[in-house]
Amino acid sequence: MPSILESQWLGSPVAVQHLIRALIARVEALESKRLKDEHRVEVLESMLLQEEHRIEALRERLELNSSNSSKPPSTDSSHAKRAHHPRSSRKRGGQPGHRGTHRALVPETRVDELHTIKPQRCRDCGNQLRGADPHPARYQVVELPRVKPHITEYQLHTLTCCSCGLPTPARLPEGVSKEGFGPQLEAIVAGCTGLYQLSRRTTQTLMRDLFGVKMSLGSIGACEARASIAVAQPVDDARQYVARQVIANVDETCWFVSHRHATLWTMVTAMATVFLITQKRDRQGFEEVRGDFLGLLGSDRGVVYEHWPTTLRQLCWAHLLREFRRMSERPGASKRVGAALVSETQQMFKWWHERQDGITTDETFLARMRAHIPHVEGLLLEAANCPQRKTSITALRLLEVAPALWTFAVCKGVEPTNNAAERALRPAVLWRKKSFGTHSEGGSRFAERMLTCATTLRQQDRNVIDFLTECSIARRTGRRPPSLCPSPRSRA
Repeated sequence: MPSILESQWLGSPVAVQHLIRALIARVEALESKRLKDEHRVEVLESMLLQEEHRIEALRERLELNSSNSSKPPSTDSSHAKRAHHPRSSRKRGGQPGHRGTHRALVPETRVDELHTIKPQRCRDCGNQLRGADPHPARYQVVELPRVKPHITEYQLHTLTCCSCGLPTPARLPEGVSKEGFGPQLEAIVAGCTGLYQLSRRTTQTLMRDLFGVKMSLGSIGACEARASIAVAQPVDDARQYVARQVIANVDETCWFVSHRHATLWTMVTAMATVFLITQKRDRQGFEEVRGDFLGLLGSDRGVVYEHWPTTLRQLCWAHLLREFRRMSERPGASKRVGAALVSETQQMFKWWHERQDGITTDETFLARMRAHIPHVEGLLLEAANCPQRKTSITALRLLEVAPALWTFAVCKGVEPTNNAAERALRPAVLWRKKSFGTHSEGGSRFAERMLTCATTLRQQDRNVIDFLTECSIARRTGRRPPSLCPSPRSRA
């Protein structure tokens, strides 16, 4: 404002001075009000921007489904966006050139009942036929006989000595206990509830209808407890075996113990898989399940795995593909770079499957990946500079662990996804949904051990019921149980 000389001010009438002071006060008041209004506008604009971000986050959350997040397909609504796949012109069923799967005939030495059928007369002229066909057509029918329980009674006599008068009771033979059920029946009960995921009541009905054995629910629980004890040592051996391997995949899922939140972990190797239930989903739980393992680890981007060296880690590209799809569904620059990352990931998977199927060689795959890696990392750098905040944060975090993206490309035996661990968890998730988890410490140990036995034996193509039966016999006789670790032949 223009200044007034003191002589001019003193020479001004008093009324003018009062007017000028009033005008100056008025101007200052209006200026203060203007500043307050501007600050209020800035606050409102900031609140509006935050609300827009919140609405955008809620809208994105509403559109999450199994194709752009880790949600299971069972949670998809009927309105969820699904990838459009053009209808194929091929007919359903086996295609031309497909090698069918047929049930192989067992050798005649294993046939229980053999019927030789010969035609009596010629189908044209009616003359009587003689001789035998050197290569007759074979047709086998497999049937199950009616199963009846084999009940053995032991009558224990107590005899009194004629000399000293001391009574001596007889003892049960070695391997025979007072539990009332044999090792195979115990194995079948544990298999029904722990492997085939039947409820105790359904198992009770099955034992009665299929085998003619009446059991109480308490007896079924006792069989589970004894089976859990019988396989404890083999499961511990499997944990040590897994810890000695070079490559493993790990994953976790929600579990319940006595209706409280817990975590079920799994660690998968080529020939053995172990499970563990812990109270929390934290680093301590991960340390418990991994034991002494120090090799290459395949996992998702969970926080509990962030401390693992990036040079010894492989991130799951199936999860990343869903992240990229989510980027492509956002507006603006995120849509373009997200679509490019989706395309590059799908191309990489195509090359990977061609290598696995033997269509291309390892050298060809490696040469393709050498050109592919810089291109994908360039797209991630572009996404990191994207104005869309979530896209930028995701890309920055991936660039921080970039070596963990490409371990599969240079290390033989490492897969680009964590599907092995996720497949291992699926039976456990079904168990949790049907039984709401476990209800005691012993029940949790039973679940861990049965899941470990079932998955590991399936990997090694071994019979689960036979294994549980052998473990039950070993527990009764005090012998060492069979091992869950693969034999040299199975490893070969």
